Amino acid sequence: MTTAQSAPEDRDLPFNVFAKSCPSRGTLEHVTGRWGALTLGALYEGSLRFNELRRRVDGVSEKMLSQTLHALERDGLVHREAQLTNPPRVDYELTPLGREVAEHLLALIRLLEDSMDTVLEARERYDAARGAR
Repeated sequence: MTTAQSAPEDRDLPFNVFAKSCPSRGTLEHVTGRWGALTLGALYEGSLRFNELRRRVDGVSEKMLSQTLHALERDGLVHREAQLTNPPRVDYELTPLGREVAEHLLALIRLLEDSMDTVLEARERYDAARGAR
């Protein structure tokens, strides 16, 4: 059994993200990592092709976006649809669970964006107290 799999007996236990062996911890990491959160937020706006998504999530490399999409698809948060066209077309969109998760992430993102003046002031006070830049 690989570390990515959970034993069948683990499914009988209640999920607890604070427990090291709980599979929900991996999903939390996929969702709350920088690229996961931004990818879910971008897809909340609607279905996107890979390069559209890469442009929307400014700064993500092709490799990191691909890895992120695979993880989110495996967790059931993103649906990948490959269309048999020439050239091939692949679209990504949120599943119902992915949409629900993205709504919560976007609320957190809005809270942080709305609070950035307070955050920046706190950073200045912190740095001044410690003699940093």
